[in-house]
Amino acid sequence: MPRSETPRAVAIGHRVLLRPLSVADKEEFLALARSSAAFLAPWVSPPTRADQFSVYLGKCRRSDYRGLLACRRSDSTLLGSISISQIVRGRFRSAYLDYWIGARFARQGYMTDALRLAVRYAFRRLKLHRVEANIQPENTASLRLVKRLGFLCEGYSRRYLRIDGKWKDHERWAVLAEDWPS
Repeated sequence: MPRSETPRAVAIGHRVLLRPLSVADKEEFLALARSSAAFLAPWVSPPTRADQFSVYLGKCRRSDYRGLLACRRSDSTLLGSISISQIVRGRFRSAYLDYWIGARFARQGYMTDALRLAVRYAFRRLKLHRVEANIQPENTASLRLVKRLGFLCEGYSRRYLRIDGKWKDHERWAVLAEDWPS
């Protein structure tokens, strides 16, 4: 995507920036999701077809959903995606996180940086009180990630989400605004 068309970053870190998903991201997003499909298959199913991307883009335009791209700051390369979904305002002020990173960028610290930025964005910009991530117990990399960021395990949900056609158990991890470093 030409730099002049790149949506403005909503959060900038040392190595990563987060910016909203746009129509112009379709080809790069789908290529990364397709090339990472086997790596991601046990945990998440990001859009890999144009029609799925269109549905996802539609979600990202809703007031209760933020679809953010994690991009390498040095060259704007797309690394992965973070969704802040089911944003509830009022007394609850809570949301869920969903995230994935392209296979070739995994285990390099990019998602740690990106998720830290996303949680900061959720608390500071969206004014949320609670952010929750539901993670399959076998996904040890994701469990280590949320622990590293200060999330606490709050419970276990049997057959909680349907992933890849099967109901999967999940651990519920959350962090509160008052527990997040300012």
